[in-house]
Amino acid sequence: MPNEKTTRTPAGEAMTKLMLDLFRVNSLILTDGDRLVAPLGLTSARWQILGAIHAAEYPQPVAWLARNLGADRQNVQRIVSDLEKEGLVRFEPNPHHRRAQLVVPTKKGTKTYTSAMALQAPWVNNLSKGLSATDIETMHKVIIALREKLEDDETSD
Repeated sequence: MPNEKTTRTPAGEAMTKLMLDLFRVNSLILTDGDRLVAPLGLTSARWQILGAIHAAEYPQPVAWLARNLGADRQNVQRIVSDLEKEGLVRFEPNPHHRRAQLVVPTKKGTKTYTSAMALQAPWVNNLSKGLSATDIETMHKVIIALREKLEDDETSD
């Protein structure tokens, strides 16, 4: 017999549909991203990590990069190690923690990231054609609110 614990509210039903579409959109973004940056020797995952390194105000250890991305530290470590082997990042001593080295982009890494972003601009401009900036900003606010609720749920466990 249905009850409020097993029956979705209208908002819960709408959220379920949104989540299913977000899964599909995420998959499509990763596939397109892989295709877009493949000529640079990157994957979407490597591009994402390289972007997080460049977006940071100062060099950070892998654990901080993973936390900021909401990603698994071991996966980020594996990708950062791959980026280091490719000469895109290097490790520097961390004055605050001996074992948690800082991840720093190399000149090659900065050039590769800049090239990726040059490829991204026409792609994202085409993708956003026909959508209003206001609608995109509203969707962004909803996704941020959803992310914050999920992060709050994680910390309250």
